[in-house]
Amino acid sequence: MPFKLLAPPGPARGSIGASDGALDVAPAVLDDAHIGDIEGSLGTISMHDHAPRRGWRRRLLTLAAIMGPGLIVMTGDNDAGGVQTYTQAGQHYGTSLLWVLVGLFVVLYVAQEMVTRLGAVTGVGHARLIKERFGRFWNLFSVGDLFLLNFLTLLTEFIGIRFALAYFGISQYFSVPATALLLFAFAATGKFRRWERFMLLAVLASFVVVPCFFLAHPRTGPILKGLVPGVQGGVSGTAILLIVAVVGTTVAPWQLFFQQSNILDKRITPRWLNYERAETFLGAVLTTLAAGGMIAFAAFALNHTKAFGPSATYVDSGWFNDAVRTTLGPVAGALSAVLLLVAAILGAGAVSLSTSYAFGDTFNQRHSLHRSIRSAPLFYGAYAGQIVLAAAVVLVGSSGLLGTLTQYVQVLAGILLPSAILFLVLLCNDTEVLGPWVNTTWQNVVGYTIIAVLVVLSMILVISTLFTSVDAVALTGVLFAVAGAIGVLVVVPLGFRARRLAASTGASRLAEVRQLERATWRMPPLHLLARPTMSTGRRVGLLSLRVYLVASALLVAVKVFSTVVH
Repeated sequence: MPFKLLAPPGPARGSIGASDGALDVAPAVLDDAHIGDIEGSLGTISMHDHAPRRGWRRRLLTLAAIMGPGLIVMTGDNDAGGVQTYTQAGQHYGTSLLWVLVGLFVVLYVAQEMVTRLGAVTGVGHARLIKERFGRFWNLFSVGDLFLLNFLTLLTEFIGIRFALAYFGISQYFSVPATALLLFAFAATGKFRRWERFMLLAVLASFVVVPCFFLAHPRTGPILKGLVPGVQGGVSGTAILLIVAVVGTTVAPWQLFFQQSNILDKRITPRWLNYERAETFLGAVLTTLAAGGMIAFAAFALNHTKAFGPSATYVDSGWFNDAVRTTLGPVAGALSAVLLLVAAILGAGAVSLSTSYAFGDTFNQRHSLHRSIRSAPLFYGAYAGQIVLAAAVVLVGSSGLLGTLTQYVQVLAGILLPSAILFLVLLCNDTEVLGPWVNTTWQNVVGYTIIAVLVVLSMILVISTLFTSVDAVALTGVLFAVAGAIGVLVVVPLGFRARRLAASTGASRLAEVRQLERATWRMPPLHLLARPTMSTGRRVGLLSLRVYLVASALLVAVKVFSTVVH
């Protein structure tokens, strides 16, 4: 039974413009279903609760009630495409790419921590913020990318479901439609708590990666060696492609849109932000460990077999399950298939909801799991439509094409990620939006460093693909050296100058909001915010980045086509 946390009677403290007894919600909230008690899977917190949390028991009970958005987004990150990408990395390069996950842990938490602040403080979704602060043009670009990438990602989830249940002899013509119906049934109950419980059960089931890891008889030496940067057999264009895919599956654009909106849907306010941060950090740790476990599982399971090494063929995740059965036995093969199935269900549930949330934000439609189908028909219509279409495409697709698509969707996500992170960093520096919650200097340094590294990785991929004779190792060294020099000589000085300018022009605004408690300050209604100024340099920079990334994405599409044809 869920517990109920209640505060002593008394007036609630509201946000800007609220009077005694007003609801502790931001006036910017667009859907009134996002106003009310926190109804979590493991407990309820009253919207009027302002009682202090003293003692570990009280704090842990509060964390349990808050728990959900962070764990779901992080665990859903290790989706069907993630399982294929991580196991392929282990099959091709053993444990030598584990070090990539260490760096990605920082990227993952920094990005999602910014999203948690935006969600709790603003009261509106990520897509709506981009639309209001950057205009419809950039909103259509960002949401257009998201819709396309989310649909392709959803395809990979149903591909995973198809391969996972085929291992047990279940026909795709039953497994795919049945899973699609299950996903819709749990989302469309009109009860947020029911959907969250379903997803958290899947999170719990994802721990099947632990017995998979130990069944492969792991050794400590190779794992520790894999934490040191390097690539087994040397850096190559293929290795870089796989590293970009690992980046794309570990930190994907859909995660930014999903968690921000899911925080709103759970009705988490700034008062509970530290608990949401803690949950997100825990989710990042578990996700990184699980991803490393999958790499090690494949590395140790297939080592010393014909299926191991960069030249070995990785057909698809269904092939991998059969390979595990051959080397480790039927129990390991079955657990591998279950791992894939759970990952696919988690991913499909989160990715499809991310699209529906963004749809509601963009087109001003009601978008909450607290609502029934009757009160939010377009929200649930968008949810059902993408699931039905993705399931239909998977049912008619060939195994070879689906396996190739799964890998390259992760690459595409890695290529499009820099622009998503850029908009995130810009929003987190907007004092009208976040007030006293804006990024600190170190958060901006980390954020822009992440963007630079991702852009360099995509450039390495593009150049290596166009000019196959180029030495990938030398190219990597040159591009990172150039990026470092640009950062030290140009970007860092400009960043500090922009920060000083923002501080001076927004001094009165910051002085005003800092008079208020951070725990109660939330963004005012969007129409009351001062319009942001978009300099010519920023417009040119954003457009240049977008054009480059779109060109890179088209190059990936050409590569997929050529791979399938040959």
